[in-house]
Amino acid sequence: MDTPTQVLILSCIPFAFFLIYITFIKRVSNKPLKLRAANSDQIHKYSTSSVSSSSSSSSSHRFPPGSRPFPIIGNILQIGSNPLLSITNLSKTYGPIMSLKLGTRTVVVISSPEIAKEAFHKHDLDFSGRTFPDSARGLDHHQFSIAWLPISPQWKALRRACVTNLFSTLKLDSTEVLRKSKVGDLINHVHEFSIKGEAVDLAEAAFTTVLNSISNMLFSRDFACYGSDKSQEYKKLVIGILHEAGRPNVSDIFPILSFLDLQGARARMRGYCKTLYELFEDILEQRLSFRGSKMESKDYNDVLDSFIDFIQDDSSQLSRADVLHLFLDLFLAGTDTTSTTLEWAMAELIRNPEQMAKAKTELQQVVGQSSVKLEESMVLKLPFLQAVIKETLRLYPPAPFLPPHKAICDVELCGFLVPKNAELTVNMWAMGRDPSIWEDPNLFLPDRFLESEIDFKGSDFEFIPFSAGRRICPGLPLASRVLGFMLASLIYHFDWKVPDGLKPEDMDMSQNNGITLHKAQPLRAIPIRV
Repeated sequence: MDTPTQVLILSCIPFAFFLIYITFIKRVSNKPLKLRAANSDQIHKYSTSSVSSSSSSSSSHRFPPGSRPFPIIGNILQIGSNPLLSITNLSKTYGPIMSLKLGTRTVVVISSPEIAKEAFHKHDLDFSGRTFPDSARGLDHHQFSIAWLPISPQWKALRRACVTNLFSTLKLDSTEVLRKSKVGDLINHVHEFSIKGEAVDLAEAAFTTVLNSISNMLFSRDFACYGSDKSQEYKKLVIGILHEAGRPNVSDIFPILSFLDLQGARARMRGYCKTLYELFEDILEQRLSFRGSKMESKDYNDVLDSFIDFIQDDSSQLSRADVLHLFLDLFLAGTDTTSTTLEWAMAELIRNPEQMAKAKTELQQVVGQSSVKLEESMVLKLPFLQAVIKETLRLYPPAPFLPPHKAICDVELCGFLVPKNAELTVNMWAMGRDPSIWEDPNLFLPDRFLESEIDFKGSDFEFIPFSAGRRICPGLPLASRVLGFMLASLIYHFDWKVPDGLKPEDMDMSQNNGITLHKAQPLRAIPIRV
């Protein structure tokens, strides 16, 4: 059991013993609900049986089924140190909609496309609230973050600013040359390793490429160099923030104790966020001073310029703090998830040479052997490459559990009552590996997406790695372009082999489970220039 979980459980023990001492309650379990496939008839069966099985008409008997919680600590012990696997196994017992008690929190977990559709389509507004980890209070990020804010004028203004100034088709087309330059840097970096016949750390290379792509779109500057300490420093900051947001924290389980910050999560989060926030603030100050200088004539025409106009507009709803925290969100959401997905995609292609060969053949047919260079716009003409990306997102969703939504009122969901303020999340990892939804779910088979119109843009609820409804990830259009172009470039320009005489099928594909799904061992492979 990992240290955070141990600390969490130890913090809860005094409360548990106190209640056990005065009540002599022993642990019991609900009768398991044996649900395997998540279709509408079975959901209805569990809904009606859950209600009718009780002689009482109390609404508490209409809650989604779940394992009987311990007093005070709830289901923490059942979840243990591997929440992803534990919750997935519990769902196999209690069904595609189940409830958990984590201290004072009520969490409803969905692992069915039908229920996800009802939640995010029919009840989109009812589940539009957001809960945030106590660690997000570090630097008051929860008061400004587009990820944690409730639906409000502030949230709408931030989202509108993102779409207009960064993620619209017009803006993405205008910044394509920047991304092309950064992917060119990536190819040059990998080429150096091909000359030496050495393995390249694709996780680090992908992170640096995405980092510099975003920093150039925002600030017209690189933030790191390949293999540099600075790149590793930024990566540690980003992963540190994501780790603190996703790790078990007694302050989240028992908010009454949050002022103590017993595990130091909020303090560490504040330190990580402050480092990035002050960096962005320095860049903002430099740009403001340049604007006020008669000697400065350069027109950056980047996102920062647009947001400075917002700050200086008295009628704007965006403040200086809003903009700086938005930059923090963009770096956190963009760098880690995109680079991690690329790493998983390359790992699966190297591990499955026949799939790599299909991707190469398609690229050669579209780009050809002529002097025509691979362009970002060509990626949309590569259906098999798009299928590779979809298959990677199915097996390795960036967030194995979608960020939790909060019920802003009591909601009737598939016959069950989800009470106001309850959290609702979707187990994307379990849905992506559900044999009732996908044939041979544990195999990497991109062809499955060539035979269907399923996409990840929020309409096909068996496949919503970027969420759905009004809280769908606003950066999806950018992520699709960056990921597709990077992956196509690495496949097109190089052949790949596993180092140390390892066979492709023997590659380590284990994962670290957290708020994002990282490869336990960073991918290292030897490039061969073609």
